[in-house]
Amino acid sequence: WTVGTGLVGAPACGDVMKLQLKIGKDGKIEDAVFKTFGCGSAIASSSFTTEWVKGKSMDEASKIQNSVIAQHLKLPPVKLHCSMLAEDAVKAAIKDYQSKQEGRAAASEEYKPEPASAAAQ
Repeated sequence: WTVGTGLVGAPACGDVMKLQLKIGKDGKIEDAVFKTFGCGSAIASSSFTTEWVKGKSMDEASKIQNSVIAQHLKLPPVKLHCSMLAEDAVKAAIKDYQSKQEGRAAASEEYKPEPASAAAQ
């Protein structure tokens, strides 16, 4: 499991954003993709965010702030929720990835096969 998925939405306007992050063995984000249903500002926020997170560590990416996205895209105040969605999607994707890793570690601890010599007796 090298992918974390964040799915967020804004009930006020109906925008929905799905963001997926591919995490490398070194813990850095190798790739990011999105699918957004919403206005142009929501799509632009998603696109900017996927480019911004590439090459960053999960810790660095989790510090993304919607104000940086909004400022870069020059979003009007009425569209600030779009940049908040992008921030939330990154954090949700990182959390999803981390929970998958914790689940994977727990599963490998639960499965402890007997040594071949003990099983043959």
